[in-house]
Amino acid sequence: MLPNFSSFLLFLAGAMILLAIPGPAVFYILSRTIGQGRLAGVVSAAGIAVGTLFHVAAAILGLSALLASSARAFYIVKYLGAAYLVFLGVRLLLSRNTPEIQGSENGHSLRRIFAQGVLGNLLNPKTALFFLAFLPQFVDPARGHVSAQIFFLGTSFALLGLGSDSSWALLAGTFAEKLRSNLRWRRAQKNISGSALIALGLATAFSGAHAKTK
Repeated sequence: MLPNFSSFLLFLAGAMILLAIPGPAVFYILSRTIGQGRLAGVVSAAGIAVGTLFHVAAAILGLSALLASSARAFYIVKYLGAAYLVFLGVRLLLSRNTPEIQGSENGHSLRRIFAQGVLGNLLNPKTALFFLAFLPQFVDPARGHVSAQIFFLGTSFALLGLGSDSSWALLAGTFAEKLRSNLRWRRAQKNISGSALIALGLATAFSGAHAKTK
């Protein structure tokens, strides 16, 4: 059974409000778009959407409840995700080649960008905690098939997120194309993108220290 129509409309409104607020995923997509072009940003958005689907499955299986109730599990996933973002930023800063926007045309590069989007979102405990706190508000146990309701709502959120994140990528890509011929920008953007990823990783590591414990 699916959630009733009024609850679903309320869920869509809440999801759209949350997605309109720039967060770690948006900054990651902007960084990729500015560094490697619009296509790389859209691929990053697709990877993040797939990572969201893993969290949907985790919510169904009860992993979200585990992260909320176990401080150790929360911090393990939290710091793994933060370390991964810092690693991406450091690797970008240490790379010798000046990034080219056209470089995202390479198939292997796009697969890697997609995988990074999946893994980055998969290792974000806040996404799991979000599903634990947000989705149950729109699930009606009296209608039965709670798992099916969670799947429907979670998949809807992932699709909305894909559309929202892709819009950020397209917008950033417009400005990136205008800066394509600027050699000084191409040299500076590597440092800007790498520093942004590191700052994002550190912010993730040191935020939300008041994780729920039992």
